[in-house]
Amino acid sequence: MKKVVTFGEIMLRLATPGYLRFSQANEFTATFGGGEANVAVSLANYGMEAQFVTRLPKNDIADACVKDLHKNGVKTDHVVYGGDRLGIYFLETGAVARASKVVYDRAHSSIAEIKPGMIDWDEVLKGADWFHWTGITPALSQGAADACLEAIKAANRLGVTVSCDLNYRKNLWKYGKTAAEVMPALVEGCDVILGNEEDAEKVFGIKPEGFDVTATAGEVNAAEFESVCTQLMKKFPRAKKVIITLRGSINANHNTWGGVLYDGKTLYQSPRYDITHIVDRVGGGDSFMGGLIYGLLTYTGEDQKALNFAVAASCLKHTIYGDFNLVTVAEVENLMKGDGSGRVSR
Repeated sequence: MKKVVTFGEIMLRLATPGYLRFSQANEFTATFGGGEANVAVSLANYGMEAQFVTRLPKNDIADACVKDLHKNGVKTDHVVYGGDRLGIYFLETGAVARASKVVYDRAHSSIAEIKPGMIDWDEVLKGADWFHWTGITPALSQGAADACLEAIKAANRLGVTVSCDLNYRKNLWKYGKTAAEVMPALVEGCDVILGNEEDAEKVFGIKPEGFDVTATAGEVNAAEFESVCTQLMKKFPRAKKVIITLRGSINANHNTWGGVLYDGKTLYQSPRYDITHIVDRVGGGDSFMGGLIYGLLTYTGEDQKALNFAVAASCLKHTIYGDFNLVTVAEVENLMKGDGSGRVSR
């Protein structure tokens, strides 16, 4: 069984019911979620050993969070405790021309106050095949960025494959450093880099010529992104694969979805899915990453199949409420084979 370690923040998610606006809501639906935890849940569902590492307070809400991870098959053996609070994010789900909104309440969360040396990375990564982090973690604080770099260096030293999702969040970089200042030193240690159509531009100033995300109308030309992949590989020569997710936004409920993978020689392009009735798109990129890690570890040497698995897995996530992608390998592979009918399985 392959072992994957992910590191980052998990939060309490408070979402308005249905499509209500914050000003209309008298109650919120409480679940848990966060980029790296979402990836761990996907991998546990696919039968891999998924270890999620974070820092949590010692209280009942954090205990409920850990139990939720265990319920979904994620191991938390190396979670460290300290600090006063679990971060929170509020979600208002958009509809048609009205975009979804996220409001963060995560300042001074336990993991934002983490320091280097609090986690024994050599012990955490013992026997691991893969380590995954996202650009959200170093955006939280200097301490979180330092702990993340500590983990990446340990993984490099131990020969563990490292992946990152660039995941630029402009509302998080508030401690005096910019993503452009912090991220390069971390991404330098990565073997696999994932981003969307905006991440590479916002963090590194790398973008496809003539591309405007607001004018896609659902049509995204995958070939335009080969230049982004080649530029990222030139900037970060350790990277063996660069992957770009391609979302065409027709409206808040109707997106197209696909991706490309570049290995330095060949640009692989996935099928494009037309997702007409989105249930919940939060965690869509994380479900892609979970599918990609599974695919690259399972379909060795078959990058096209690994990419197709990632895109199909993420397509299914858009039909599931909450941050977590609660699907099986069989369900993803059925969609890969073209069974998107949604017929009742009896």
